[in-house]
Amino acid sequence: MAKKTVASLQKGEGKGFAKVIKMVKSPKTGAYSFKEEVVPNDDVKDYFKK
Repeated sequence: MAKKTVASLQKGEGKGFAKVIKMVKSPKTGAYSFKEEVVPNDDVKDYFKK
């Protein structure tokens, strides 16, 4: 599925978007998980500030 997302972002329609991956620590177990989203290029820095 990730290949389809990356392939669609490389075409002309997705030039204004970026796929971001954020590592999130679970408060209950202490284990880390990864959260992936596709966000506009203007909002990338704001996404990581959350």
